[in-house]
Amino acid sequence: MTIAQDWIRGVPDMVCEIVSKGTYHKDTETKRAIYERYQVPEYWIVIPELEIMEVLTIENGKYTVFAYADTQGIVNSKIIEGLQFDIKDVFEE
Repeated sequence: MTIAQDWIRGVPDMVCEIVSKGTYHKDTETKRAIYERYQVPEYWIVIPELEIMEVLTIENGKYTVFAYADTQGIVNSKIIEGLQFDIKDVFEE
């Protein structure tokens, strides 16, 4: 990865998409395919409306589910040591 004054060139270690009704297809299919193509090591999908968090990681060139929580549970990163969230803390009002 190259970091300059006004830009970064390269693949990030992790991407997180916050999905809404209007962006569901774009975030979960279109962007997923792009990130997979460029081998972004970790892709987080957060769907507030359904209280879902999913962490995908690259295995043999394709994304597989590394962590998943639906209304309860903890998701953690494979790439970023110590990064984890209890889903109740994320979606609690």
